[in-house]
Amino acid sequence: MKTLECRIDDDADIEVTVNRLVIAGWAGRDARDVEHHIRELEALGVKRPASVPTFYLVSPALLTTEDAIDVVGVHSSGEVEVVLIQTAADGLLVGIGSDHTDRRVESYDVAVSKQMCAKPLSTVLWRYADVAPHWDSLIARSWRIDDDADPALYQEGTLARLLHPEDLIERSFGAVAMPPGSAMFCGTQAVLGELSAGSGYELELHDPVLGRSLRHRYAVDSLAHVE
Repeated sequence: MKTLECRIDDDADIEVTVNRLVIAGWAGRDARDVEHHIRELEALGVKRPASVPTFYLVSPALLTTEDAIDVVGVHSSGEVEVVLIQTAADGLLVGIGSDHTDRRVESYDVAVSKQMCAKPLSTVLWRYADVAPHWDSLIARSWRIDDDADPALYQEGTLARLLHPEDLIERSFGAVAMPPGSAMFCGTQAVLGELSAGSGYELELHDPVLGRSLRHRYAVDSLAHVE
């Protein structure tokens, strides 16, 4: 279980408790986009999934709203993803997060790789009901941050590229709604260029209809190896 201090619409402070965390993989709506992402990971030695989408159950303790995470080595990278959180008091909420993943471990066991890194999440959340009518127009972006360089656009795409969240909920939970205390990362956008590690990542979920954005930025600190 993980309890986080968050805000709804940058206004109402709430405590969000998550006791079940799911990562949706290979969640593209277009088979060509899914194939593109599969090939990105195949280049790193990751085996093709047996079926798509795939759902990975990971520890809720990995969720964090902190502005830095610790990783082992230099082989991890971020993935911008919309995050759905079902609460008892405030209904279904939407955040922006990163399925930060150890790529070396992913090359031999995807499920284990999902457990290796913290999962950053924005402090500010939106109500799903406010964005559901124009869901496909929302834009998810990430920037890779390197030392002494301007952030470089790393991922960008509308949520129309990904399976609709209600479809993912039905496939993962077998119901029209997630149980309270559940959270799900809903799939990522294709990388612009090559998968690569950075010293940090900046995430954005932009709503062009309501003219607002969710943002989160985090640093990646590599733990030193001690002989």
